[in-house]
Amino acid sequence: MTATTTMGRSLARRIVGARATEAPSKWAIFGLVSVGTFMTTLDASIVNIALPSIAHAFGTPVSGPIEWVVIGYLVAIAATLLSFARLADIMGRERVWIAGLALFTVGSALSGLAPTLALLVAARGLQGLGAALIFAPALALIVDAFPRSQRGQALGMNALIVSLGVTAGPTLGGLITESLGWRWIFFVNVPLGLIGLLVASRVFTFSGGARARRFDLRGAVAFGIGLAGLSLGLSFGSEWGWTSPAIVLTLAMALVALGTAIFIERGRRDPLVDLGQLVSRRLGLPLASFLFSILALFAVSFLLPFYLEELRGLTPLAAGLLLTPYSIGLAAAAPISGRLADRGHARWLGPVGLGLAAGSLGLLAQIGVSTPPTEIVLWLAVSGIGQGLFLSPNTSAVMSAVPADQSGTASGLIATTRVVGQALSVAIAGAIFVGLGGAAAGAGLVAGGPSASATDPALDGTFVAAMHAALLVSGLLAAAGAVTSLARTRQRPVVETSRQQVANS
Repeated sequence: MTATTTMGRSLARRIVGARATEAPSKWAIFGLVSVGTFMTTLDASIVNIALPSIAHAFGTPVSGPIEWVVIGYLVAIAATLLSFARLADIMGRERVWIAGLALFTVGSALSGLAPTLALLVAARGLQGLGAALIFAPALALIVDAFPRSQRGQALGMNALIVSLGVTAGPTLGGLITESLGWRWIFFVNVPLGLIGLLVASRVFTFSGGARARRFDLRGAVAFGIGLAGLSLGLSFGSEWGWTSPAIVLTLAMALVALGTAIFIERGRRDPLVDLGQLVSRRLGLPLASFLFSILALFAVSFLLPFYLEELRGLTPLAAGLLLTPYSIGLAAAAPISGRLADRGHARWLGPVGLGLAAGSLGLLAQIGVSTPPTEIVLWLAVSGIGQGLFLSPNTSAVMSAVPADQSGTASGLIATTRVVGQALSVAIAGAIFVGLGGAAAGAGLVAGGPSASATDPALDGTFVAAMHAALLVSGLLAAAGAVTSLARTRQRPVVETSRQQVANS
């Protein structure tokens, strides 16, 4: 706790010092936004490792209601991202971001203090609303702060921050839970949040937004219900059964709500989402490429732990360490890709990156019971490098596809695509893996112990075949993303508004 506070104070001094020399410093803004991005991304994964401890504390099974501690957070984010992104364009991105940090900090404190499971789930939902308010304008704040010649680099470093948040969650969660107790995985956010709120008033310039525009409340409600239902159905599909009445009803409700939202948006002068822009080549193709990349590569982090722990018999810690090369590759490639994009090489970085990812996933689909760990590490690293090469120029393409006064909406579209894509990726990979008997074979291997393979050799073959099929589908999805990225034509970015030109001068 002391180290966290000291680090936060040091960050505050640096940011405030930077604010004194530049008015405001683009790197000070990036640092502040990055703290919020890291905290909210971390909280999407840090809780998973502590679920057994939380379940024990409240006397509930590890499956069932306890899962809402994770799902409630993610559903709250998915349901509100688009609405908050539009709100940021109307009311001012800095104000929405600060409101999100305040709400996230309060939600973190309430989560740590929660005396019952129901109150913990409610506090996590509050945290999710705060996270959505932070996520929604984050990329727009970075784009506003940096001149066009440096945006690729900044967006690449933002991708690095997101990767670090996702990767560090299980490790930090395990360390904090073991040393301080599960409540401290929430309490550690409080000092960072309070410091961030103090620093924000010195760093941000607080633009007025486009208050003349109206907020589409009916569209926001329809999109919220649709995206919440879609995320919920995809998250619980494998557990409840894809043909169960609960899943069918949830997904049907989501589709009806999303259809209603589209109908509402078509008749609006100031829609929550401009459907014409969304289906255009300029915006639609890079968003489609991003969705394909998430569908392909998030499945790897879902499938490989089963392979490493159930088939290869590794500990969770050893499995986690073997998966880190993916994040290391992404973290190394994303800033380089961003700098190359700033120098005019963006056109080929996306297709080459997802092409590398597709090839490495095809090679990962060949691993078996005795594959050397070095080979697994190599293909994971190549996958990460491919994703890192793709992300920066593709994100820049999305942000440049809309007028500057709508960049908050573009930021929200990216974040929404990521959240929904992750849920859909797990649903697709899980359905293939379970449908081909991989999950049942894995359960048999765990139940039979070290001698299970010798007792029933078919278990290994069934498990490997199911995993191969799921990884091959992931490789095909990455290849589809490379094709859509290649299809995106070179177009001039939308002309910046005077506000952005002043900020970048």
